[in-house]
Amino acid sequence: MSTKPIPTGMGSWSADGAQTSHDQLAELHDYSNRPARLPKPLDPANDNLDISLDDRLGMYEMQQVLRQMEKRAYDLFLQNLVKGTSHLSLGMEAIATGVARAQRPDDYTFATYRGHAHTMAKGAPLGPVLAELLGRDNGIVKGKGGSMHLTSVENNMMGSYAIIGSHLCIANGTAWSSQMRGTEQVTVAFFGDGATNIGAFHEALNLAATWKLPVIFVCENNLYMEYTPIDLVTAVPNPAADRAAAYGLESIIVDGNDADDVYIAATAAVAKARAGDGPSLIEAKTYRQGGHSRADPGKYRPQEELDAWLAKDPIPLYHQRMLRLGVDETTLLNIQQNVANRVDEATEFAKSGSEPGPELLMTDVWANGGSAWRN
Repeated sequence: MSTKPIPTGMGSWSADGAQTSHDQLAELHDYSNRPARLPKPLDPANDNLDISLDDRLGMYEMQQVLRQMEKRAYDLFLQNLVKGTSHLSLGMEAIATGVARAQRPDDYTFATYRGHAHTMAKGAPLGPVLAELLGRDNGIVKGKGGSMHLTSVENNMMGSYAIIGSHLCIANGTAWSSQMRGTEQVTVAFFGDGATNIGAFHEALNLAATWKLPVIFVCENNLYMEYTPIDLVTAVPNPAADRAAAYGLESIIVDGNDADDVYIAATAAVAKARAGDGPSLIEAKTYRQGGHSRADPGKYRPQEELDAWLAKDPIPLYHQRMLRLGVDETTLLNIQQNVANRVDEATEFAKSGSEPGPELLMTDVWANGGSAWRN
């Protein structure tokens, strides 16, 4: 019989009846002492992938937008201007960038509460995005959603969802709608590694595969499901890709810190879905540079692991690739400065907004904009 301690609220008891103290439990669950999970090096062969220079320049610019906007959101949070917490995508920008570049403007996107990058990559304006984080009435949903619920229906960004895994089933709805209407629109649903152990993940995959829905499920595997290492609570090494076979899908793993690698896989998955050949499941290996949210210092991670992943930051690595491909430094610096100017303008726009007034309280609650019809 196993003698592994069983956690309880006041300590834990092993099978032989001995109680484990809080100090012992703390040591048992101090993940910073675990062996570091190090990234694989960037594949140099990806320099030669069949991607146009225009697409690469576009992805370089988008990664700059996402990085600089997330840094600005962090700064505004420290100034106590961001309402509520925020979940940043620093270090994970290549995934949103690569997938969005493969999509059509009329394709659908669903994201988690860590959805800033996906919202902007889908085309949402920067000013209203920042304003939403500040809870202002010029925000993208009038300051009523905040960081965790960014939505831009006009860009077919169908929402950021805080309930883990719930949006995967909803994403099947837009995919089914596209299938029924014959529009060839493709739905993409992003989710974290923790969602792979949620029932909705398996339900969504099963239905999508059975009905051959035009949907792509993208797992952003940053190794931690909030504070817990995903490998400690998952029966397979690759939490998304290793489950694909159960639903008759190909196991696809990409380097989530390489926008080109993501783009190639996403392009193939989009083409498959648009042709009516059903869903795909992509697992992108990545790492968040900060904690789970602004309330989390992230001290549970081994320092060697953090240092190794910081060294594989997707932004400077892509910068170096562009130089190797013949793009001059001045061009790249001009893109960076142009993005910086746009972020400054977005910040001033966001700060210019007011807090939502009482006249907005009952708007967007019911389908017709009000509740009077119910009474």
